[in-house]
Amino acid sequence: MLQVSRRGPTVAVLAFDGMSVFETGIVTEVFGLPRPEFPMAWYELTICAETPGPIRIVGGADLHTRHGLDTFESADTLIVPGVPDVELDPSPALVAALRRAHHRGARIMSICSGAFALAGAGLLDGRRATTHWRYAEALRRRYPAVLVDADVLYIEDGSVLTSAGSAAGLDLCLHVIRLDHGPSIANAVARRLVVQPHRDGGQAQFVEAPVADDPSDARVARSMEWALGNLTSDITVDVLARRAHMSTRTYLRHFGQATGTTPIRWLIDRRVHASLALLEATRVPIEEVAVAVGFETAVTYRHHFSRAMRTSPSAYRRAFQAG
Repeated sequence: MLQVSRRGPTVAVLAFDGMSVFETGIVTEVFGLPRPEFPMAWYELTICAETPGPIRIVGGADLHTRHGLDTFESADTLIVPGVPDVELDPSPALVAALRRAHHRGARIMSICSGAFALAGAGLLDGRRATTHWRYAEALRRRYPAVLVDADVLYIEDGSVLTSAGSAAGLDLCLHVIRLDHGPSIANAVARRLVVQPHRDGGQAQFVEAPVADDPSDARVARSMEWALGNLTSDITVDVLARRAHMSTRTYLRHFGQATGTTPIRWLIDRRVHASLALLEATRVPIEEVAVAVGFETAVTYRHHFSRAMRTSPSAYRRAFQAG
C-alpha cells in the first residue's frame, strides 16, 4: 500500500502515437480528477510520452505533453495503457525506464496491450499476467516466460498489475484505490463513475460467442433474474430450466450461448460477488457469510472464493478493513 503524503501519490500514464483517448481517459478520470470530498490528498496525475511534444490520437487530433520518460519513471505508479503494435518490441528507452522504476519499488500497471511493454522489459517473467483476450496467444508466443491468464479482468502480482481489455483497466484502477484507501473510498469513486465497484467474472463472458436470436434468450434471462433474487435457495440446473420452461439439456445449450459459461459456474460467481460487501463492511463470521449467500458450507465457500478472488475470504476482509 502506498503511503499517502500531503501532496498525494504520483501517477504517470504513458501516451503513445496512434492511441485511443479512452485508455488515457480511464486513468485521468480515476486518478486525475480532484476529489475534495475525500479527507486524504488525492493522486497527482501526469500524462507523459517517450518524446515530449504532440501525440497523434485516434480521430485526427493531437495530444501535447511536455513530460517525458524521466517524469514517467519517477512516479509512484506507472501505467502503460497500450502499445502501438503488439508484434513490435518496446523501445530500449522505455524498457530502461520501466526497469529502473521497478527496481526502486514503484507500482507498475498495464491496460490491455500495455502488457507487451511490461513483458518486453522482463517485468512479467515468472509472473501471472493478463491482457485482452484477442492478444493472449500473441503474448504467450512472444514471451513464453510470462504466465498468461486470459480468463480474468485483472491480476495483481506483487507490485506489477495487468488488466484485460480497455474497460477492464477501470476495474484495475478501482482495485488500486481499494488497496490504497479502502473499499469505502473505492465505492464512492465507483458511484461517481456510475460503475460497479466489483465486476465479477472474467474475459470468457466477453469472447465472441453465438447468441441465439429467439425468445429462449429472454426466458434464460428471467431465470437468471430469479436466481439473483434467491441466492440462498437450493438452485440447481433443473430448477433453472423449469423456471425457463425448458428441458435441462435445452436450457444448458441456450445458457451457454447467451453467457459463455455454465449455469452453476455463473451462480457460484454471483454468490462470491454477493459476499464481498459482507466481508468489507461487517465482521459477520465467515461461516455465516457463506450461508448468507447460498453456500452449503464454509469449506465450499472458501474454495470457490479463493478460485475467483485469488485470496481467502479472511485475507480479503483483513485487506479491506485495515484502517
